[in-house]
Amino acid sequence: MKRELVLASGSPRREALLRGLGLQFDVLRPQVDEVYDAQWPPGKIVRELARMKARWGAARRPRALVIGADTLVVLDRRILGKPSSPDEAVHMLMELQGRAHTVYSGVAVIDAVTGREETGFRATEVRMRPFSQDRAKAYVKTGEPMDKAGAYAIQGVGALLIDSISGDFWTVVGLPLGLLDGLLQTFDVGLFPDF
Repeated sequence: MKRELVLASGSPRREALLRGLGLQFDVLRPQVDEVYDAQWPPGKIVRELARMKARWGAARRPRALVIGADTLVVLDRRILGKPSSPDEAVHMLMELQGRAHTVYSGVAVIDAVTGREETGFRATEVRMRPFSQDRAKAYVKTGEPMDKAGAYAIQGVGALLIDSISGDFWTVVGLPLGLLDGLLQTFDVGLFPDF
């Protein structure tokens, strides 16, 4: 029997990634308070926030297999969220330029029928090129950074700011596909069911 699959995420990037793989699924935009214990390590934070989103979706789709995800950018042990203004986006970018930071993405899969949950996370180091404040302002004017953790999108124009990455590219985009496929396989579902 084919399972109903739901993505509990407000991210158009995550949706596009899964659609690009040819998956059939519904999207629910979770309404959750992303509250966590500030003492938790980043990997636990992204796993727990992903779990909260997936639980929210499972409560609304009681027959589905629900995917939740969350991403954080960490610089010097400090979390950089989504910028609240263009000025804050420029400030974040100037903090990141010429330096390395770590992107954490967590994934949760919940079987709403049984309540079984599987979670995991990946971390990838990203090094940005040095750039000027004028370049940061020009990038912010594109609008791309405004709904992104750390104020950039590696899969968009923000790629021009990146020097190198060490780890999984899809983690930086916001959905580590290898991790997700492994979690889905534990439910006898995969991103490539015939592979």
